[in-house]
Amino acid sequence: MFRIAPSLLSADFARLGEEVRNVVASGADWIHFDVMDNHYVPNLTIGPLVCEAIRPHTEAPIDVHLMVKPVDRIIPDFAKAGANVITFHPEASEHVDRSLGLIRDSGCLAGLVFNPATPLFWMDHVMDKLDVVLLMSVNPGFGGQKFIPGTLDKLREARARIDAYAERSGRQILLEIDGGVKVDNIGEIAAAGADTFVAGSAVFGAARIEDPNRYDSVIGALRTQLAEIRT
Repeated sequence: MFRIAPSLLSADFARLGEEVRNVVASGADWIHFDVMDNHYVPNLTIGPLVCEAIRPHTEAPIDVHLMVKPVDRIIPDFAKAGANVITFHPEASEHVDRSLGLIRDSGCLAGLVFNPATPLFWMDHVMDKLDVVLLMSVNPGFGGQKFIPGTLDKLREARARIDAYAERSGRQILLEIDGGVKVDNIGEIAAAGADTFVAGSAVFGAARIEDPNRYDSVIGALRTQLAEIRT
């Protein structure tokens, strides 16, 4: 199963609840929620209060990506605000295993995020606590960046590790990609092993130019490309 997760980083913040309702009505599976602190990354975005505010607008899972340091203090706040999935960067935690455990104890799916230059070995000793692995295909901090081609090889490596673990344990771990995902490359990204796709400007930006209230055409085009991978 493939999941499309539009990123609110590219949405119209003046009407965020409406944006959430519209993309879900148009076929989005998750809502991706980028949290930046102007410390771990050079940008400042939104926090738990905004997550709590959009929670009543959808039953779709809210996928919170923490680009903050440290992470442990804010994890319970997002869980209480309605997050379903919480991911963080291993460099932002003093104790990765503890942070993953805190997320799961808070009732959320837990995951690690890997920047383009971050090696995958961080995941090797915490596979039992991972529900999601998120690979950044851009350097985090800003939307609208171009996909880094080398991420495809990293996706294949991550997929091999996840599949080997699934064979040993019977547990499934989702493999998510974030950054520069568009209609013209989502098929290649899926073929490399991703099953969950964050798309910000590709959904919100492109669709807003055509019609600010409808995202059917863009999400439909993404799904068409994914359907070809299945066949």
